[in-house]
Amino acid sequence: MPESKTRKAADEKRKLKRAQNLVEDRQVKQRRTIMPGQRAWVPPLFITVGLVGVAWLVVYYIAGSKVPVMNSWGNWNILIAMGLIAAAFSLATLWK
Repeated sequence: MPESKTRKAADEKRKLKRAQNLVEDRQVKQRRTIMPGQRAWVPPLFITVGLVGVAWLVVYYIAGSKVPVMNSWGNWNILIAMGLIAAAFSLATLWK
């Protein structure tokens, strides 16, 4: 039996819609792959700031009395180190 014209038109509309969805999906995937590169500076920065904070704390506890600046700042060195570590954690929240 021959197919009706409305059925053919509906099939063509479905095929066209599928093709448009595929194109849109490709465009969305391309946009997703581009976005993470915008904040590539975040991981190296938060790792560096965190390690500097830990190194500051370790140096203060091991050789703080021998380093003139650390000796004069006293217990403020702990606050500086903890501030650097906290800054590293806050930078980590920017990473996507």
